[in-house]
Parts: sequence; structure tokens; C-alpha cells
Amino acid sequence: MDPKLHAAQIAEMAARRNFGIMAHIDAGKTTVSERILYFTGKIRQTKEVHEGGATMDYMDEERERGITITSAATSCVWGDKKLILIDTPGHVDFTAEVERSLRVLDGAVAVFDGVAGVEAQSETVWRQAERYRVPRVCFINKLDRAGADFEMCVNSILTRLGAKAVPLQLPIMNGQSIVGIIDLVEQDFMQWTDEGDMSRGPIPQEYLAKTEVARNAMIESVAEYSDALLETYLEGGHVSRDEIRLAIRKGTVTRSMFPVLCGAALKNRGVQPLLDAVCDYLPSPLDLEPIKGTKGPKKTDEEFRPHDQNAPFSGLAFKSIHDPNGDLTFVRVYSGVLNRGDEVLNTGKSKYERAGRILRMHANQREPLDCVKAGDICAVVGLKLSYTGDTLCDPNHPILLEAMNFPQTVISQSVEPKNRGERDKLGEALSRLAKEDPTFRRYTDPETEETIIAGMGELHLEIIASRLAREFKVEVITGKPRVAYRMTLAKRGEIEGRHVKQSGGSGQYGIVKVLFEPNPSSMEFEFIDEIVGGAIPREYIGAVEEGMRDICDVGTELRLPIVGLKGSLVDGKYHDVDSSEMAFRIAGQIVVREALAQLGFVILEPLMKLEVTCPDDYQGGVTGDLMRRRVVIDDVTNMPPNLRVIRGKVPIAEMFQYSTTLRSITQGRGTFSMEPAEYQAVPRSLQDAIVKDIKEKRAAQAAARK
Repeated sequence: MDPKLHAAQIAEMAARRNFGIMAHIDAGKTTVSERILYFTGKIRQTKEVHEGGATMDYMDEERERGITITSAATSCVWGDKKLILIDTPGHVDFTAEVERSLRVLDGAVAVFDGVAGVEAQSETVWRQAERYRVPRVCFINKLDRAGADFEMCVNSILTRLGAKAVPLQLPIMNGQSIVGIIDLVEQDFMQWTDEGDMSRGPIPQEYLAKTEVARNAMIESVAEYSDALLETYLEGGHVSRDEIRLAIRKGTVTRSMFPVLCGAALKNRGVQPLLDAVCDYLPSPLDLEPIKGTKGPKKTDEEFRPHDQNAPFSGLAFKSIHDPNGDLTFVRVYSGVLNRGDEVLNTGKSKYERAGRILRMHANQREPLDCVKAGDICAVVGLKLSYTGDTLCDPNHPILLEAMNFPQTVISQSVEPKNRGERDKLGEALSRLAKEDPTFRRYTDPETEETIIAGMGELHLEIIASRLAREFKVEVITGKPRVAYRMTLAKRGEIEGRHVKQSGGSGQYGIVKVLFEPNPSSMEFEFIDEIVGGAIPREYIGAVEEGMRDICDVGTELRLPIVGLKGSLVDGKYHDVDSSEMAFRIAGQIVVREALAQLGFVILEPLMKLEVTCPDDYQGGVTGDLMRRRVVIDDVTNMPPNLRVIRGKVPIAEMFQYSTTLRSITQGRGTFSMEPAEYQAVPRSLQDAIVKDIKEKRAAQAAARK
């Protein structure tokens, strides 16, 4: 290759920053994104979330509710750097949007409310970023609010997240307004006009001593990432700004430290230095390790692809959305080049696809491209079979990249069209939504023939119903929310399952013995083959597992999925003539049913991690109401000014319509958030009531069908 061309490619990659904005709901993510677009010149005028005009919140539901529901991508330029930005939701019901965005991003800005600091969903998105090894810059926002406390926020990052937070700035406050911000790296004082124009000047005399203490603490924190800086600092020499920036960048890229900046995005303060930090400290694709995947007939051989335009093409489909002009599949390109019209291999499905059109997205606006290169993120039109988590690659150089895992649904409800003639239309719309959203499920109840939709919370299902009406023109009637209960075995035991029919003609013969054990640490079914001596031929063992999984998926009489179960196939019998895969599959189903009947079962309910914030005056009323809802309170902390934060775990069954109750108790001044935590056995008295209720409903539905 021409050395000049190669150098140009490296420079192009080095100038790219793919990053996302992540935070708890109402921390100001979308406002930060809006200001980034404004100051980079992508938009000419800012619009506000509370007015329903934010650029990145383009869905009608987002603008009406003032929240982000779906992650939106855009691109912009800051200095000599090309930025691709993804604004992610903060509400836990849409956590899948954060998950799949972080899977493909190189860095992130974690936004925190200057009054609340680290909140419940802050912890969730932080863990998601850790799982995908995403470097982060922290931005303490809303310092113009009453009760904002920069130091408290930094300490909450240190204590609640266990992260090495290193402040690079000091806010200078005058009551509830930011007078300016001291830049500890540049050693100057930044101020803004109301329009957001920034100026730099000398640090006011009265803040010099405070600045020196904070700067020395910063240098001590970052010195471990640069031997030269550490030596100069210990010897009392002058530490240059470039040395400090290089050390901060190294610590950030390796996720050993997290720079902390501050501001008030709504008032246009602090955004330009945040953009500088994104460019200076977050990684380019060249800073990342080669992407790891697998290859070979069994997809078990490791394969690595460098972030290089000259390597074979590989990319990950991380999001798909319905569009009247052609469904869009968002793709992160890890290596090689994808040209318009290229044929690609969907490795996991062993299917070939063609990239009809390639688009650069700006929220819901689009710009056509001829090609995209390693390190880029784009949307592709024309992919019919590729959805979230699918690997796309050069057909001549296959690779399978790591897929994504999403939480299980915790709530469901029935849905039917108002116009009975639109059942097929409803089915097609739900199928499209299920392809878009990996945390949304739809299925038909085999007994009642009702269409059931399941998701991450009440808001999630409300948005689904709203989108059905708006986007797909299907008005629906929804039933009451239902808890996604599960069940598991009550105790350990060995059970025999017999499927023997030999009365004339071709018979069926399959007998299995399975040692069942509850496995409370897992929400899956684990099958173990312990057959020795040919008690069951090898070709039938897979059928036994399939039969057992069939029942675990759909449940037995109560129709509750069976989880947390380990089944060891220890013995069995077969017949030379009458045994078949089907016979042993049915025997596998029977043995699970027998296990539940003989060993007993326990119903499990989803617990939610709960965080309630309320004024001091209402703490007693809020706590009393929570105790009636079976909440286990973990701690109660103070938050200025005069607020209490109550944290604990609560069954989701007790929290339907809680927002209405909390508003009533606190006169509209309380807020709360929830996220899935774990499954736990319900109390015995409640289990009996749940079983009775399920049976009565099914009996009533059966009678109605007759």
C-alpha cells in the first residue's frame, strides 16, 4: 500500500470519536446532547426537552412525555475531530437501548444530576459500560439547581460506583448560579454569556489557594499513569499541560480513572470543555484492542480483527427500526469497508444479505453514503434477516462476534384490536416491534388464544400500545398488567418419566430417570447427560433435553416458565423397535411434569430495586406505604435540601400505579425509579392465592370460549 494512503487512513481513524451519553432519567442527557449539536454547529438553534422540541427526541411519544425512549445517533465535528454521538434513554424500561449502544461505542459521557449525584439508573448504566469495557468521562450537570453540590456528586461516584473519579474542574458558585469554572489542567478561569459564548481568563485571586490544592490532588491522582510526570512532580519541577493530558488520556482509555467535569447544560455552561475532554481523553478506534470473535465449522476457533480499513469487513448489527421507506439496521463497522450494494454474510444465521443503501443518521434525518469504513457507525437499508446482535462480515472471511444479553421481561398484559378485522394487522405490527426491541415479547396464550405482550415495565407497554396506534394505525384494547411469575422445584429428587404405548401397530417407548435439583443461583434450565453403559442410545439424549426444555419454556398447568432447575439424566430404557426421538422427547416432557407433581414447586416473583426521593416531611407516610407493599428497605440517606432517599427491593406486583400514590402522599414532590433486581420465592400464603387466582382465571376463560 502507498505509505501516504496508509498514513491518511490512520489519521482518519485517530480523529474519530464514537461516544454515547448515558445517565439516570432527568439528569439532562438529551439537553447535553442538544448543546453539543449546537456548539458544534450541527443545529442553529437549541430546543428544549420540556418543550418537546429536542433534536434527538424525534418520536411523538418522546416529545409528549419529555423523556428519551429510543437511542438516536448523529454526527458532528469539533476542531479536527469527527464525532458520532448516540443519546441513550435513562428510564429503566428502555435499558436495552443503552445496552446495545454501549456494546458498539468506544467511549461514553456519564451525566449526573448535580443535586442527586449517583442515582439508581446511574448504577445500572455504569455496570453496563463496565461489562463492555467502555471508557467514560463524567459530567456533573444541573449545578444551577437549588441544593447542587459538586463535591457530594464526586464522592457518590467514588463510593456508590467504586470508581476513581478525578475532578479536572472546580465550579465557582454564587447561590444557585455558576459564576464560572476553574480549569485545573489549563490553570485558568472559564466564564459564559447567557448565549453560551465562552471566555478564558486568569483565576480570581480569592480562589488561587483552593485551586492549588485541587490541582495538586489531580496531578497526584494522574501521575501513576506517566512515569515522566511522576518524576517531575516529585522533584518539584514544572509539570506541563501536555504531560497532564497524556496521563489523563492513558488513565481514561484503560478505565483506571474517570475525569470529572461540570456545568449546567440548560444554561449553556460547561459544554465546550466537555467536548474538548471527549476529544482529548476518550479513545479513537485505534486505541481499542482488535475485536474478538470466533470462526470455524463449530464457531469455536478464536479470530481477531484489527480496526483497519484494509482488513476483511466485519460489523455488528446493534439496532433495527421500522421505517415506511425501508427498515433501518444500524451497524458498527469494526474492520474493512462496506460499500453500497455489497453482499455480506449474516454469520449466525448463515444467510447472505445485500446492503441496498447506506445512510449517515442525524436523529430521524438521513444522508446517503457510498461506503463506510472501520470505526464508523451507519444505518443500512435492505437487510431483511439481520437484527440486534447479528454479525455481518465478508462472505470469504467469516467471523462471529459476541452477541448481547438482555434482561428478562417482568410484566405482561393481553392486547386485542378494537376492530376485530385488524387481527392480522396487529400480528404483523407486533412482529415488527419485537424485531426492533429485544426486551419486548409477544405470544399467544395456548389456552385462551389471547395475544400477550410482555416488557420491562408499565411505561414500556404503554409506549408499545401508543406506537401501534400512531405508526401502525392499529387501535388496541389492553388488559390489566400481569406479573411475569416463574416457578421452580421445591426440593431435590430422582424422578422417572415413562412414555410407553404398545397396543397394536407402531409403538412408542421411552423411559428416563432424571435427578432434579433446584438451582437458585440461575434463572436457566441446566441439562446434564450422565448416561453410562448405553441405557439410552446417544441419538435419543438430545430429544430428552428438548422435551424437558419444551415444558420449562411453557410451564405445566399454571403456564409459568420453569427456571432455576438442573436435571441430570442418570438412567433410562429403550426398545429396539418402538423407541424413537419423539418417544423420548415426550418422556422428557413427562418427567418434568412428574417432578413438579411429586417434589412440589415454588412460585418466584420479580423483585425490583427501588429508589424513592421525597421531602423530609413526607418520609413517614412514604415509608409506611412502602412497608405495606412488602418493601425491604436497605438504607435511607439524606440529600440536601431537606430530602430523603429510600432504597430497597420490592415485588413488582405491589408497584402497579405507584406513581399516582406517591404523588398523592407527597403532594407531587416525590419521585421514584425501579430496575429489575432478581427473582425470589413468594411467601407461602401468597403462593396459594396466586395459584388459586390463575386457576380461576383460566377456568373463566375456558367457560367463555364454550
